[in-house]
Formats: sequence, structure tokens, C-alpha cells
Amino acid sequence: MNRANLDDLVDLLGRWASGRGPLYLLLAARLRELIDDGVLAPGASLPPDRVLARRLAVGRGTVVAAYDLLQQEGRVVRRQGSGTRVAPLDLPATRAADGVAANPVILHLLHPPDGVRLLTCAAPGAPPPELLEAYQEAFAGLARERGMGLDPAGRPELRAALAAYYTGRGVPTAPGEILVTTGAQQALTLLAGLLLAPGDRVLTESPTYPGALEAFRHAAAVVRPVDPAEPGEVRRERAALLYCVPTNRNPDGSVMDEAARRRLAAVAAERDLPVIEDEVGAELGFSGPPPAPVAAYARGEQVVAVGSLSKLVWGGLRVGWVRAAAPLVSRLARLRAVHDLGGEVLGQLAAAALLRRLDEVRAARTRVLREGHDLLVSELRARLPSWTFEPAAGGQTLWVRLPRGDADSFAQVALRHGVAVPPGRSFDPLGGHAAFLRLHFLLPPDELTGAVAGLAAAWAAYDGSERTPSRSPLVV
Repeated sequence: MNRANLDDLVDLLGRWASGRGPLYLLLAARLRELIDDGVLAPGASLPPDRVLARRLAVGRGTVVAAYDLLQQEGRVVRRQGSGTRVAPLDLPATRAADGVAANPVILHLLHPPDGVRLLTCAAPGAPPPELLEAYQEAFAGLARERGMGLDPAGRPELRAALAAYYTGRGVPTAPGEILVTTGAQQALTLLAGLLLAPGDRVLTESPTYPGALEAFRHAAAVVRPVDPAEPGEVRRERAALLYCVPTNRNPDGSVMDEAARRRLAAVAAERDLPVIEDEVGAELGFSGPPPAPVAAYARGEQVVAVGSLSKLVWGGLRVGWVRAAAPLVSRLARLRAVHDLGGEVLGQLAAAALLRRLDEVRAARTRVLREGHDLLVSELRARLPSWTFEPAAGGQTLWVRLPRGDADSFAQVALRHGVAVPPGRSFDPLGGHAAFLRLHFLLPPDELTGAVAGLAAAWAAYDGSERTPSRSPLVV
């Protein structure tokens, strides 16, 4: 990078060091904004470590740590001999909790590629009949509405329904302990904004939901992987909060057992450690109603639950929530009021109606999910026998390991064969799991079969050793 470009970058960085927290996090946060906003274009060269450090009057380690963090997130590419460059848009990456950027999910939502089967965004593809009926009921309720319809904490009807839902699952809850949000992602973003300061440490599982990782990075936190079922690992870390997905985890569909839930609740109380329990996929188990949440075993108020109807019902139903102690809910409501004054009323009324039919909605949804899961398992075993995975206990996705190579480069080959897949490092706080892919099973049967055929063709081209076997019946 020449002197003029270096000066331009320094001008763009502005007062990057004026915030709170470690300098490398502040530098990474400002560079992240410039990349996500398109100010630093894909492929743009960034200054060498020493050059930028000298110009900013900081230690070289500050720049190295900032660049390394951005590389873990997939925002930059660092190669010996060619320096550091902004990652190209077609490189699978995890970016931006604010929805601006280009992870495989967000990029394909903003710019759906033609002729490509998307195994990136795992959300129901069409509204079910129950949702249409719930909206009809909501319309009747809306006709009786006399107020302004502005409720930063959420509609009273929905807060009461969610309180009853958690009480029924062993977590006594009052409506004042519920905050309704515009989806679970807003819930995570609000919690991160309220509970985290720059430089705070957040503990997460690995792999885990990438949207949560981005919410924490957006708050300039340091994210570190732990096994939440192992109290020793949690105790060794001084952290501001812990995030986990105990039931039907995204991306692998695993379920934390009761003993592990009890251990996690105990260590949270012992360390006074806030725990965010993501329950977005909790109702998607293949064996009936979900287990009791971690909050059911908590002795204090450390466990905060986050939920949504987007996976159970439809992605377009943007209704989520936080279940927490009333003082925290009150603070979150004040923060939310700054952003949007409250959610859309009709969707909240429909959500309340759906909760009254939860057993029926769950049974219909999980039946379809189980069929899709079994079909995907069968197709993968038949067409890609060298790929390994554990069948899911619930949820919408499989976590698949490639026998050779790395998922990032394979994803590019798969895209050329008409299938978009998210590579594993998007789900890892340190950018690991390079040999893994997440595959959802939400496509119609013929499209899902076609997607696996495309992956098999892509693998044959990528690996050169896998032959697509003849089709034969399998017992799943």
C-alpha cells in the first residue's frame, strides 16, 4: 500500500482508539465497520503490520491481533508473501450482526443467486396453515384495538402467553419477566449491548450459532470456546457471560442432558455468571416436547432465555423474546425503545394465538423435519459415504465432516455445481472446524435429493477420489 492510501486509511479510521477496551479490539471493530460498509472493498490491500503500527503509534502486536481476529471472522485473508487483503464477497464468511454484511446466509438473503439450491439459511420456507389461521384470529383482535399499539416490552397478551409457556416448563414466570423482540437476533443484540463492554470475555460452545458470535463481536467482546457442560472449563475463565444452545443445537442438532444442565446452572450461580440460553430451536425435537430449560435448575437469576417462533413456524414471523428477571427486562425495554418503540402488533397477536396451539403446531412441524432429516441422512450415506456425521436429535441441520481438504474451498466448488453451503468456521469463535459443513434438510424432497447429487458431483470434482455409488436402499 502506498503512502497516499495509508494516509487515506488512517483518515478513515478516525478516532478509533477513543473507546473503552483493548486497543486491538477497538482497531478491529473500526476496520470491521469499514469492511462491512463496503468502504474497504473486497480484495483491497491493507498495510503491513509494522507499517500500520508505526503510523498509528501502537505496538505491532496490536495490529497483528486485530488482523488475526478479522481473519478468524472471515473478513480478511492473510497469506505470507502477499500480505493482508479484504476477503472477497464470494468467500464464505461470517459478518455483521447488524445485517449489513456477507456471511453465506445474509449474502444469499440479500442477493439470491440464480439456479442455486441454498443450504445456507435454515428457516422454514413457507407459512403453514396454522399461521394463516392465527393471523385471522389476530385480525379479529386488532379490530378491538383502541390504543396506540406502541409497547416496547411487547403486547400484554403475548407476554402473558409466554409467561404461561415457561411456567409450564418448570420455570415460574410472570409477564413482567418477558420482553418481546423482533426476532431472537434482536434479543441477542440487545443483551450484548446491555451486558457487555469492549474487551469483555464471552464464553460459547463450539460450534455454535454464528449470529450470536456476531452480536458479541459487534459489542467488541472477546469470544472464547468452552464446553458449558464442564464446570472446570467455565471456572477457569473470567467472563462477563456464557452463551449456549442446550436443546437441538444449531448447527448439529445435539441436546444437552439433564445432568449437564444442572451443572451449568450450579456454576452460573456459584460464579454469578450470566448465561444466555438460546431456545430458538427448543421445540424442534424429534422425540416430543423439549426438556426443561437450564433456567429450571437455576437457584438465582443468572440464566436468561432467548426464544423465537421463526424456526417452529416461519422465518417471516419476526417475533422473539427474552425471559429474564424483571429488572433486566425493564432495562432491555428502555434500550429497545431507543431503537424502534416496539414490535409490529399483528404478528404479536398471531404469535399469542399460535402458543395456544403449540402442541398441534409442534407435531406438524417436527413430522416434516424428521422426514427431511431421514432423507438427507439416507442420501448422504448413499452418495457421499466418506462424509461423516451424527444424526440429529432435533433441529433443522446436520453437522458434516469432510474426510479431506477444507470446507471453505469445497464450498466454492459446490457453488459452481449449483449448491450453496456454509463452511464450518462460520460456526466457530476461533475460526476452526475447517473440515465441517452445516447442511439443512428444509428443501422439498426432490430438491433436497438434487442438492445432495450436486454436492456429490462437486466432491468428485474437488477430491478426485470419490465415486458416486449406484443408488441402493438403506435402512436409516
